[in-house]
Amino acid sequence: MTITRLDHVNLRTTRLAEMIQWYEEILGLSAGVRPEFNMDGAWLYAGDVAAVHLVAVEDDGAAGSETALKLEHFAFRADGDADVFQDRLQKRGVSYRRSGIEAMDLVAFNIWDPDGNHIHVDFIDD
Repeated sequence: MTITRLDHVNLRTTRLAEMIQWYEEILGLSAGVRPEFNMDGAWLYAGDVAAVHLVAVEDDGAAGSETALKLEHFAFRADGDADVFQDRLQKRGVSYRRSGIEAMDLVAFNIWDPDGNHIHVDFIDD
């Protein structure tokens, strides 16, 4: 067995509608087909991959509990122009940090969704 890529992240949220809108408007993901579960939620697609799974919850849970988020960030690789993405962030008032790794021709944007989850959006200059 070999791990080949990240399949998806699953995020718990008390602000389902706001999170769906943010991921659609800021990252360009699309809400799509989701199996029926016994809880409300949404799957947001990058192309034909359900990359972000949102689960609606009543409360955030206690810090450090099994239900609290414990990862530092997750990352998406993006095609296109990094400056166009930066313009989108600025126009929508989204805080970000732009950095890069010159040796990899990488431009990385560090952003945070409405629940405070840390996300990288990485552009490679081919």
